[in-house]
Amino acid sequence: MSKKLQIALLTSSILIIGFSVIGGVGVHAAAGTGSGDGAYGHIQVYSEVLSHVRMDYVEEPNMPLVTNGALHGLLESLDANSSYLSPVEYKAFKQRKIQGKANVGATISKRFGYATVVSLIPGGPAEKAGLSNGDIIEMLDGKNTHEISLAEIRSRLIGESGSHLDCTVIHARKVEPQKITLTREVVSMPAAQGQMMPDNVGYVKVQALNKGKAQEISAKIKGLEKEGAKKLVLDLRNSSEGEEEEGVAVANLFLNHGMIGWLQGQTRPKETYNADPQKKITDLPLAVLVNRGTSGAAELVAAAILENSRGDVVGDKTFGDGSVQKLIEVPDGSALILSVAKYYTPAGKIIQENGITPNIVVAMSTDEQAALPDDEDGATPPPDEPQKAPSKEDDQLHRAIEVLKNKAMKKAS
Repeated sequence: MSKKLQIALLTSSILIIGFSVIGGVGVHAAAGTGSGDGAYGHIQVYSEVLSHVRMDYVEEPNMPLVTNGALHGLLESLDANSSYLSPVEYKAFKQRKIQGKANVGATISKRFGYATVVSLIPGGPAEKAGLSNGDIIEMLDGKNTHEISLAEIRSRLIGESGSHLDCTVIHARKVEPQKITLTREVVSMPAAQGQMMPDNVGYVKVQALNKGKAQEISAKIKGLEKEGAKKLVLDLRNSSEGEEEEGVAVANLFLNHGMIGWLQGQTRPKETYNADPQKKITDLPLAVLVNRGTSGAAELVAAAILENSRGDVVGDKTFGDGSVQKLIEVPDGSALILSVAKYYTPAGKIIQENGITPNIVVAMSTDEQAALPDDEDGATPPPDEPQKAPSKEDDQLHRAIEVLKNKAMKKAS
């Protein structure tokens, strides 16, 4: 391939991306001042840089590789959830999506440019292998996660049941990276759990807010009220999977008025979610538990409860993931995954990368931190072992119950 053709292909690719990302370059240019600060001006800079790379670099560059790197960097400079998939990556992405029935049982996002564990599914492969919330996955099947998109990373977590995924993990409390092999499994998301606790406190634990979870939670709460619950704790710690629409439905269980949140993007009109009084099921005093593994739909619930003064939010600041992505196919067989809208709290705060700060901050207890795997074969309970009730060392839960009891005493006095 001639150098002229290489540069032409590279420039064409960047133009395609530029049009897709910026949207209507010609319209913006026509409306601009002609100062060169618009899209055309940036494309001229790209062209100038590419020309110097081709002419002045120490050796003849691999232009397809340069193109791929440039486009990956362009998309990831927008936000962690935006991704570029080369034709080869996009083809594999589609195949895994269709054929992959198993996964590693972990929610993965990007922070500081690397794949980061947000939360784990109890009894899943990642938990059994000793991974913990906040761990950084440095390498994935021999690829540095800093150099591949989030879409590619998440795609690689999926595969056939029994297949293996090699990774290098940096644990929060260890200096040396650890090599781990994960065996993909078909992992089921736990159902919502409810139980009565002392002092007439009903406790509901939710691991994910996937479709239908609001109905599960509603049934648990109604059952607890029949058992005599006078106060409620909704535990959304490590709840990072699910759909934002389900988060809106869960928040509505506790609200008979007010805004739950809203969604908006550059080309997406503002969409407001207001509480429907007919969908509220309880007036019981409420405390919501959150931590660094609380993400996405669960963050919408916490924000709605807190900012509508419906209850208290107790625990650690949440992860911060609240945006909508759109997949755009490019003629050369590649694809873009662009964030096109973000979720906002009732007070207008952006959830993405900011998270929700509890009004009552309680860090993870020392006993809970000590329970995290700290050796090469950190033991975890077998997947078929019944889930235990919250431990006595759960400072966050204890504080939530204490807050509810104090409020009840003040109301009675």
